[in-house]
Amino acid sequence: MKTTPPQLSVFEGQHIRKIWHNNEWYFSVIDVVGALTESSNPRNYWNMLKTREEEQGIELYTNCVQLKLLADDDKMRETDCANTEALFRIIQSIPSKKAEPFKLWLAKVGYERVREIENPELAQQRMKELYKAKGYSDGWVEKRVRGIATRQELTDEWKKRSVEEQKDFAILTNEISKATFGKTVEEYKDFKNLKKENLRDHMDDLELVLTMLGEVATTRLTNARDSQQFPELKKDARNGGDVAGSARKDIEQKLGKSIVSSDNFLEQTEEQKKIELSKSKLSKSI
Repeated sequence: MKTTPPQLSVFEGQHIRKIWHNNEWYFSVIDVVGALTESSNPRNYWNMLKTREEEQGIELYTNCVQLKLLADDDKMRETDCANTEALFRIIQSIPSKKAEPFKLWLAKVGYERVREIENPELAQQRMKELYKAKGYSDGWVEKRVRGIATRQELTDEWKKRSVEEQKDFAILTNEISKATFGKTVEEYKDFKNLKKENLRDHMDDLELVLTMLGEVATTRLTNARDSQQFPELKKDARNGGDVAGSARKDIEQKLGKSIVSSDNFLEQTEEQKKIELSKSKLSKSI
């Protein structure tokens, strides 16, 4: 039974969490309910829907499975998920004008996944288009996508060495972050005034490059040392972060300012900020 890391899709501006499990997509039922009903409390709506249908002899949750998806608190939590067939049954129980468009969207998502399995480059291209649609520049997108691949290589290496618990991944990641930027992931998010947003989506080019450097160095060190025990992996993570941290300090010394930035892209997109910075530099040179 094959399960890949959770992903996000977008239906009419609404995020739908999904995960490739047992050779097919499974979608967060709560996200789907929220997208179809625009309810302020889709979890409560889903619970009431299950109860109502059960009274009619229909058990909507029978074909649902509990899979770990990223929650609003940035933790992986068990979530009701359903495949396409089960979702069609659930949609039939929800009075919504969005039902038919959503069914077409589901079919399209499934078709795209089949194509991506046949040609993995399509998945990367789709990811790039999603980031560009959010207002990121081409250069930033290339770094972000490469960073995702680098992160995957590292986590795959950790998994080979028996790292399974989410808290252990978090500990190792924090070792790299602390050595690279002087802050844990949560401290960095607080510094950037982020809550449930992804930290890396609010890093500038240099921050992304240094993050990649720390993770690549960690992967290489782990391979070279053939580290197996968690304390050894933790040391590799710290050493890998030290490599990136040294590079950061060297750049900061030459720039004369800190790279660790509180900037985020909550109000302005990355592209807008880049244009604004270019205009500022131009006005100062005139």
